[in-house]
Amino acid sequence: MSITVNIADAKERLSELLARAQAGEQVVISRDNAPVAFLRRLPRSLGVRAAIEEFCVARFGFSPMSPESFASGRDEKCRS
Repeated sequence: MSITVNIADAKERLSELLARAQAGEQVVISRDNAPVAFLRRLPRSLGVRAAIEEFCVARFGFSPMSPESFASGRDEKCRS
């Protein structure tokens, strides 16, 4: 479920909106009726690597490679 609030309402109701996001709702924040940001619950086990991966997927459309997977791919290409 998703709700939309303007910036002024978001400022006044931040605690409530964070609680709703934590409960699983997506909260869209708008300015002049145009969406500019959203709040949503983070996964409970979100670590630094998972946060970086989620950012890369959202921003660039791909997951970063671990050094181990990069090395194995490199080694495999060198053998062929």
